[in-house]
Amino acid sequence: MSDTQSWLAYRDACAAGLPGAGAPWLAAARRRAMERFMDQGWPTPRQENWRHTSLAPLAGQAFAPGAGAGRQTGLPDLRDGQPGHWLVFVDGRYMATASDIGSLPRGARIISLAQALQTDAQRLQPYLGDETAGESPAALNLALAQDGVFIELAQGVALEEPIHLVFLAATPGAASFPRNIVALGAGAQATLVEHYAGAPAGTHADATLTNAVLQGELARDARLTHLKLQQEDAQAFHLSLADVRQQQGSAYESHSFSFGSRLARHDISTRFEGRRCHALLNGLYLADERRHVDHHTRIEHAQPDGVSREYYRGILDDAARGVFTGRIQVLRGADGTDAVQRCDSLLLSARARSDSRPELEIYADDVKCAHGATVGQLDEASLFYLRSRGLSEAHARGVMTYAFAAQAVQRVALLPMRERIGRIVRALLPGGHLLGEIS
Repeated sequence: MSDTQSWLAYRDACAAGLPGAGAPWLAAARRRAMERFMDQGWPTPRQENWRHTSLAPLAGQAFAPGAGAGRQTGLPDLRDGQPGHWLVFVDGRYMATASDIGSLPRGARIISLAQALQTDAQRLQPYLGDETAGESPAALNLALAQDGVFIELAQGVALEEPIHLVFLAATPGAASFPRNIVALGAGAQATLVEHYAGAPAGTHADATLTNAVLQGELARDARLTHLKLQQEDAQAFHLSLADVRQQQGSAYESHSFSFGSRLARHDISTRFEGRRCHALLNGLYLADERRHVDHHTRIEHAQPDGVSREYYRGILDDAARGVFTGRIQVLRGADGTDAVQRCDSLLLSARARSDSRPELEIYADDVKCAHGATVGQLDEASLFYLRSRGLSEAHARGVMTYAFAAQAVQRVALLPMRERIGRIVRALLPGGHLLGEIS
């Protein structure tokens, strides 16, 4: 059976459980999406956008639908006492018994995608996206998505507490296809936190696959802060696309923290469809052993006076590989654009590898744009200075490495998540146990 044919078998196995089957437009969209994936297959390094990332290890795996809500035991609790609107998904399907959406202000709607498709599929049609968005993995997501979240805020609605989406890959050898939709009305504000985690260490003998898509629509002056924390286990594959469209005066913040999985690919894009939009794309990834992490971003300045800032940092150890490809496009007529893009990588091993490719594509006049990338190791003079002040070599290396990572962590405004990410980073770093509770 070919790699693509196996996904036809997967679709047949879960077809009965796909929500919204009674909506002709959705059935047609799923069919076109499956046809696109069957025609193109998994991306390969022969394609420009994937030249540094091979999905061959993924293509050679066979996956099945997960147990979902049938898995009730051994699941980690990621709440850590944090307030918010919590939705938990197991193997890509909503688990109401573990969730706590809480009370919502008038004009706010947070509902599982499966329920929304069953009760009001027509309402989702403008937001769900189609088979042309993203690469072929995103098309496969549309064809097979069983659940996710639909977040809709009316004009002027501002959620005081964050929305937490917890996605647990609980079944060995399972694939999940969450699809999340965020639609913010004029002046609406929300903070969305996506957590991706696996089962407890040592419980997975087989690989898992998470193929996630987020579609965002920000109306005039809306504000969305989107924080993604990815911590799946060492055998996992993680593919994701976040695609956001911004209207006049809107602001989008993306914070991507990638700390787990065998191979992770994060595609993040936003398009300025109105004047005076703002975007911040911030990311940090840590990889060791032979792990592979790839961030592929695009900011499209299609209207004047937009401001974008993009900062990614990678820490690579052993034989790990980090990839960053970022493109800022300034289209004709987008005068007054102000854009900055940077990627910095820290290599802790002579075998680690970083591929960075920041890109500017400018077709307008009167713009201010800059980009750059660095790849290096810990500064020996600084290490010597810290050791001369009484720090051991492990402690000194830990301090300097955490200082490198902290620049990305400190951009997170949500204090409980900033503190939590700081603890995770310290636990992952060599010598991190010596750093205590510094922030």
